[in-house]
Amino acid sequence: MKKFFVLLIIAVTPTLVLSQIRQLDKGLGSFGRTNQNQSLDSLSNDEISVKLSGKTKYTDYKIISHKNDTTYIDTTLTIQKEYKFNFRRKDNFELLPFHNQGQTFNNLAYDFNSLSQFPDIGFKAKQFNYLNIEDINYYHVPTPTTEIMYRTGQEQGQVLDALFTLNFNKRLNFSIAYKGLRSLGQYRRSLASTGNFRTTFTYSTPKDQYAIRAHIATQDFTNQESGGLTDVALQNFINNNPNFTDRGRLDVNLNDAENVFEGSRFYVDHNYKLFSSKDSTHQKDFSNLKLGHVLLYEKKNYNFKQTTTTTSFFGDTYGVTGNVNETSNYSLTNNQAYLEFNSKYILGRFKAKVNYTSVMYGYDSLVNPFSGIDKVKLKGKAVSVGGEWRGNIGNFQVNADAVLTPGSGHLAGNYLNGEAFYKKDSVFTLKGSLHISSKAPNFNYQLFQSRYNEYNWSNDFNNVGTRNLGFSFLSKWGNASVDFTNIEDYTYFNENNKPQQSDEAVTYVKVKANKEFKFFNNFALDNTLMYQNVSSGSSVFRVPEFVTRNTLYYTGEWFRGKPLLVQIGATFNYFTKYKMNAYNPLLAEFTLQNDSEIGYPTLDVFFNARVRRTRIYFQLDNVTSSFAKKNYFSAPNYPYRDMSIRFGVVWNWFI
Repeated sequence: MKKFFVLLIIAVTPTLVLSQIRQLDKGLGSFGRTNQNQSLDSLSNDEISVKLSGKTKYTDYKIISHKNDTTYIDTTLTIQKEYKFNFRRKDNFELLPFHNQGQTFNNLAYDFNSLSQFPDIGFKAKQFNYLNIEDINYYHVPTPTTEIMYRTGQEQGQVLDALFTLNFNKRLNFSIAYKGLRSLGQYRRSLASTGNFRTTFTYSTPKDQYAIRAHIATQDFTNQESGGLTDVALQNFINNNPNFTDRGRLDVNLNDAENVFEGSRFYVDHNYKLFSSKDSTHQKDFSNLKLGHVLLYEKKNYNFKQTTTTTSFFGDTYGVTGNVNETSNYSLTNNQAYLEFNSKYILGRFKAKVNYTSVMYGYDSLVNPFSGIDKVKLKGKAVSVGGEWRGNIGNFQVNADAVLTPGSGHLAGNYLNGEAFYKKDSVFTLKGSLHISSKAPNFNYQLFQSRYNEYNWSNDFNNVGTRNLGFSFLSKWGNASVDFTNIEDYTYFNENNKPQQSDEAVTYVKVKANKEFKFFNNFALDNTLMYQNVSSGSSVFRVPEFVTRNTLYYTGEWFRGKPLLVQIGATFNYFTKYKMNAYNPLLAEFTLQNDSEIGYPTLDVFFNARVRRTRIYFQLDNVTSSFAKKNYFSAPNYPYRDMSIRFGVVWNWFI
């Protein structure tokens, strides 16, 4: 019920407080064209004329990332918007979704450029839609701004993502947002219900002597778990038995299981400028010194529930048959103090920082007395030191971040992330990156308890050492990237659902290229091709050799006065066969399997349109499923979705 109250508040507040405005003529409605006398008119019959300052333009509606990179609220309709129109609102090219939105994803590729400094709770299959610190945006807008995203679900349900932000003045911004999802799915026991609430706050004093930004995020992800199709049901699916075209008639392995992942986070970063000197010519900061503090407090917990244990799907349990209700808890508190110095003599901004971190993971009590485990919690405290540098030398930009955590506990390790850019106007950008990290495996690899006898362990693993070297080229001629990754002591779940470290180092190469061809004025062919090779460690680290996405589409403005921009096309996806990882719903992790190879093509069709600042989406997923071979799976025993129709909108108000 509280989810609906949050959505109601977000949707109604801008209307009740400030009244709703219809159009920012030739300004934000087209994003790219500006008019010095922009006007707005209301949706009601009584016209309300609001004059904006001639100095106000679309670039004043800013989105500020965690790293303080700035973009603008964008109401255009592009092919990239089509790729991101899903419940994650991200491009899923390197992921394979399960059939119902709100469920998990299988990996078609891996990214090792943004690893965290410390081990996490784990249960990675539940965290694809989890918003981390880097996913939270802050805003700076001249007028109150709202964005609504709506998309229908599978069978019954929908996803709604609502955002409202306003500046009380130029120095104080507030935003509140909630994304709620509920979708029944086509197969039994595939209901998904999730919620992502976040609110942000930024403030600075008139002369920027003091600045603060903060956010609060609470998130929950609930999934019924089926365990996949039974052996008999699987054959009925593969053989296209006409009695089971209604997928709800296919039997599944689990009929009473669900898992829940919850997280809450409080984050604040504030600083005080100790001194600054001005460039007398341009009246800009010549140099300054800031003293700052960052507080992060985050809690996560994972819960697996099952009404009975009569099934042998997970093996034997201790004691009598009964209810399973198991919860793993995790909390992390990090206090960081830093000194930030900005001067032309160091060619940018330098930050020295020290962190005090405490972490706890475990259980309230011993779950299985026959497991042989002698501890129920893992705790750690650590002090780490590090520095950051962001510098500019002509067309070159360099970013570096390094942290060292000495000791031998769960938090000991090191972290280095460096990037170098060279930008030649708007012609091309070259980027090189280096990532080196050493940290303990996620906590669920180290300690796990369950009433199921085979799912109990306490391990003392080595730190996982990851080294990644990457290069990318972005230009008007096309985009390309290559990543070389080496992983020592790679940790995974084996065929027996047990955590294990590899004796062999993993060497992984990923090459990706993208090029769009335009022809006949209104037509385009957008192509993305990815090649992957695992030269060592391929028995434990598995990816398809080729993944491709090709989209042929038409874009044009229709009707007199061009009020409607349409986008019509089809997207072909394909990945080569490989031994795709299996999904384990008790662990909420993917495990190795050697029984089947999976790889197949799909074809999706879309009809999208934009009317003023509203983008409308019609999507037909997997249109060839009715006559194609039934070999499409998201994981062994988990079929991918049949042909389905989706509808949705993205709507912006600028009040």
